[in-house]
Amino acid sequence: MTSDSASLLTLKSDAPLLFDVCDVQPKYLQKSLLVTGAIDEIGFGRYQTGLFFVTGFGWFADNAWPVATSYILQRLNEVNKVHYPPGRAPYLTLAQNLGLLAGALFWSLSSDIIGRRWAFNCTFLFTGVFAVVAGASPNFAAAATFCALWSFGVGGNLPVDSAIFLESLPRNKKWLLTVMSAWWSLGQVVTALLSWALIPKYSCQEETNCLSQNNKGWRYFVFTLGGLTLLMFCSRFLFPMSESPTFYLARGDNKRAILALDKIASYNRKFNPLTVDQLDAIDAASDDDDGLSAEVMGNKTLLKQRLKKYNFSHIRMCFASKRLILSSVLVFTSWGLVGLAFPLYNAFLPTYLENRVTASNSVYITYRNTLIVAVVGIPGAILAGILVELRIGRKGTLCGAMIMTGIVLFGSTTAKSSNSYLAWTCFFNFFSNIMYGVLYAYTPEVFPTQIRGTAVGLASSLNRVFGVFAPIIAIYADLTTSAPIYVSGALFLFSGCLVVFYPYEPRNVSSL
Repeated sequence: MTSDSASLLTLKSDAPLLFDVCDVQPKYLQKSLLVTGAIDEIGFGRYQTGLFFVTGFGWFADNAWPVATSYILQRLNEVNKVHYPPGRAPYLTLAQNLGLLAGALFWSLSSDIIGRRWAFNCTFLFTGVFAVVAGASPNFAAAATFCALWSFGVGGNLPVDSAIFLESLPRNKKWLLTVMSAWWSLGQVVTALLSWALIPKYSCQEETNCLSQNNKGWRYFVFTLGGLTLLMFCSRFLFPMSESPTFYLARGDNKRAILALDKIASYNRKFNPLTVDQLDAIDAASDDDDGLSAEVMGNKTLLKQRLKKYNFSHIRMCFASKRLILSSVLVFTSWGLVGLAFPLYNAFLPTYLENRVTASNSVYITYRNTLIVAVVGIPGAILAGILVELRIGRKGTLCGAMIMTGIVLFGSTTAKSSNSYLAWTCFFNFFSNIMYGVLYAYTPEVFPTQIRGTAVGLASSLNRVFGVFAPIIAIYADLTTSAPIYVSGALFLFSGCLVVFYPYEPRNVSSL
């Protein structure tokens, strides 16, 4: 190790680390410490500010499109074109969840092998194109197919975008990953606003004998949201985003890692204190030859070698130590339980309200209320960013938000009018936005860069797997009781209890 390398390592070694040599290889640990130290010295600047917006679109889409599906579902009642089979409306939700599941697996796993940048762009292109096509669907089967395809793109947004943003942040700005959930809330707000503006005005006012020519609202809505997604896709090319330097580091490509740092520093008008020689010195001092040199082999050869060596190694690395095993099991379980609880509640809600809530809302009032509920979620996301930096940290905030979400669900069963239910739903959205904001930020923080995309993808996939069961249950179960809402609330409460046993607290530490 050179003297420059040693001095920088000493300079940053007093910073607490989330992982140790039991979790990751010593050589990678040392090099990651140097890279994260360099990012700390470069600091937060124009590059991270721009990244906050272009990666924020991923959070936006992750909530906007699943919510959009629920908004159009009840409008697919045309007698001459798009109409769901009697009693089988949840098939659309099932198609959506299957697409989200496939997307989470494909995009996240490939981002750890091929890179973050290409998936970062392709997910939005996939979503926007098939969303626009879905607006011209001639029947319900076509609408469900295109819904699954646009969801395939949506499913990869958060695993990839969260990794890109986290891996560019200085240690003292990691809390911004939690604040990114404000984009998640904004996605719901914009979607609710568009649905309120377009669907009621251009929809059949009566449920029976609805003709396609009188029911254009849902099509205009999907066209508009799809076009907005394509605009976001185009805007990403206006920002000079670099591949994650720690991704190159995980691939053993020291030269490109430094070039990525140079690009970030240049855009921030700062100087990159780290050099290739400093990273190479650590490689030279180590007997571990697991890394592959990009200078020795071409890009295609390197990719072939990586694919050949993959052999589920990224998945196995999620369970490489006792702490990682405990963390992975608990975090993945929480994602799965939330993945069942949230859509289970939404799947049973319409019928429950029809049987229990006395007031009957017009289509206009229904979509107005969805906008009110969506707006309430934004302050929840901002509050989450503040709470995670207090002494309670990520774990305390997440635990409290999950428990409060479950309690509010229990309370919502007492609603007897539309207005009282609106109040309970606002509380639910407020606390659930805190919960999702912290969960989405905590998960990439507690996994090393080498497996971050894979780990977040597995967590998201479990979320989608359990989410698939909700519409299936809704198709075959008795929807007239409040039991499913109690079950959903209990799942949130149990998830909150699991958080207590999480082994990692990422507050004020480097997550490599």
